[in-house]
Amino acid sequence: MKENIFDVLMYLFENYMDDDSEVSPDNDMVTTELLEAGFEHKDVTKAFDWLESLAIEDLDIAAQASLSFRVFSPFEKQRLDVECQDLMMTLERTGILNSVNRELVLDRAIALNETLTLEKLKWIVLIVLLNQPDEELALSRMEDMIYDLIPTYLH
Repeated sequence: MKENIFDVLMYLFENYMDDDSEVSPDNDMVTTELLEAGFEHKDVTKAFDWLESLAIEDLDIAAQASLSFRVFSPFEKQRLDVECQDLMMTLERTGILNSVNRELVLDRAIALNETLTLEKLKWIVLIVLLNQPDEELALSRMEDMIYDLIPTYLH
């Protein structure tokens, strides 16, 4: 039995999202494969909902000037430890995330309804960037960070 929604998302990323093929598999086929792989139906459904929310997220936020500063709410601080908060600020400062993508990452991270590790947060950032248009460079830089091709904390 698999652990949670994040595991389903990782499975989808590894098997479908990072795939360069032009043909997208249908949801029923993917759901069947996930269930056969041992994921619980409720986790599969929640993972698809999580991804759907990312795809239709309608944030009326214009990218803010680079001088803006994000203060994490007490609730966000419960879900993101200091290390995760530092990663978010570093990603924005280095241009991997803009203010809109930062908010999408925070929204999707909170939606997982669990306290996140640094590694999980990196994967959430990668999935968010993968679903955003015109973010190829940021996506590439994030992939390098995840696969330890560059250090997490750039100076």
